[in-house]
Amino acid sequence: MSSNVNVSDGPLDVLTIGRVGVDFYPTTHGSIVNAQHFRKYLGGSPTNVAVAAARLGERSGVITRTGRDALGDFVHVALRGYGVDDQFVTPVDGLLTPVTFCETHPPDSFPIYFYREPKAPDQEIFPDELDIDAIVSARLFWATVSGLNAEPSRSATLTALAARARRHPTVLDLDYRPVFWSSRNAATDAIREAIPWATIAVGNLDEVEVAVGKRDPDLAAEALLELGVELAIVKLGPAGVLGMSRSERVAVTPFPVNVVNGLGAGDAFGGALCHGVLSDWTLIETLRFASAAGAIVASQLACSDAMPSIAQVENVLMRGRV
Repeated sequence: MSSNVNVSDGPLDVLTIGRVGVDFYPTTHGSIVNAQHFRKYLGGSPTNVAVAAARLGERSGVITRTGRDALGDFVHVALRGYGVDDQFVTPVDGLLTPVTFCETHPPDSFPIYFYREPKAPDQEIFPDELDIDAIVSARLFWATVSGLNAEPSRSATLTALAARARRHPTVLDLDYRPVFWSSRNAATDAIREAIPWATIAVGNLDEVEVAVGKRDPDLAAEALLELGVELAIVKLGPAGVLGMSRSERVAVTPFPVNVVNGLGAGDAFGGALCHGVLSDWTLIETLRFASAAGAIVASQLACSDAMPSIAQVENVLMRGRV
C-alpha cells in the first residue's frame, strides 16, 4: 500500500516501532457494560506518537504490522489521513488487527481492555525484515518497552536500537503495561537490555520504578542517566514533569485542564517531545510544549484524532490553560 508521505524527500524526521490497533471509546463516561455507542480511532502508543509528530509538521512513519482484515485496512487509511508514512506497515496472515476498549471515569481512572490474543500482529516484526537504512537515517527513532515483551518483536526492537548505535536522539518509551508481561522482573530485564542503546528515556512514575527500582523522581532520573541515557524524563501526572540531563534539571508544572480521557495524553506528550528535541529547543521549552500538547488531548475523548497542531499548543502556552 502506498503512503501519502513522499519518501523520496529524504529521511523521516520521526520513525517509531511497535504497537498498533483500533481503539473503541464509549461516547459516555462509566462502565462499558452500560455503554450503547462507541467511536473508533487509530490506536497503539508508538503509532499515536507518530501521528502526534506529524500533526506538528514532522515527517513521521511507523514500523508495525496488522491483520489482513478490514481493521488493518482502516489502520492504513487512518495513517495516510494523518500524514504518517505507512510503507513499513505490513499484514500478517492468520492474525487479527488488535482492538482495545476503554472506560472513562474522569479525572483519573481510565481502565483499558486489550484484545490481542492469541498474538498481536505487531509482535510479528522480524529483525531481518527491518529497513535498517530508514531506521539509521531517521532524525529521531522511537521504540517502546511494550515491543520487548515477545519474540520476534523483541529482537527486532533491539536490532533497530543497536543499528542506531546511540545516534541522538534515540528514544526508549518505558511504556510498561503489566498485562503484556509474565512478570514485572521480566519487564525490568528487557528494559535493562534495551536502555543502553537509547539516548532519551521517558516514562511515568510507575514505569521508571519498573525500570530502575526507584520511585522518587529525582533518584529515578539519576538512575536512568547512570544507565547511559543523555536525557531522562519522568512524567508526574498532576504534579507535572521532570527532565534531567547530566548538566540540567527542569521541573514543569501541569496546565490546568478538565480531563475527559487521559489515555492519549502521554502519546501527545511524546510527539511534542520529538518536535521540541528536533527543533533544538531548550529543555524547559520542550517540556512546556509537550505538557501543553498532552493537556489538550486529555481534555478530549479521542487520542489520535485529538493530536494538536502547533497553533493549538501555542494557544495553550499563551493562555496558561486548556
